[in-house]
Amino acid sequence: IPVEEILFFKSDEKYTCVQTAGYEALIRKPIRELVEELDPQLFWQIHRSTLVNSKAISGVVRDMRGRHLVQVKDSNEKLEVSRSFVHLFKQM
Repeated sequence: IPVEEILFFKSDEKYTCVQTAGYEALIRKPIRELVEELDPQLFWQIHRSTLVNSKAISGVVRDMRGRHLVQVKDSNEKLEVSRSFVHLFKQM
């Protein structure tokens, strides 16, 4: 899977889900290893279990409970941002 096609990575028990615009794949590499290997300017960790391609972010909204949710281009998925990573979106 070409890195530029990846929208986000999301931890799923023993596997990590790799989401592109066209399909989903599972890999056995944990998020913490991906964080060390991928460009931090391109892939932002927004939760301990989620990395998102910064170019695939279409917006950030707050839900009724006050949580920040990242809206991803070419996907209906909304990814929760943990409090530890909200600072990434202050400029948005």
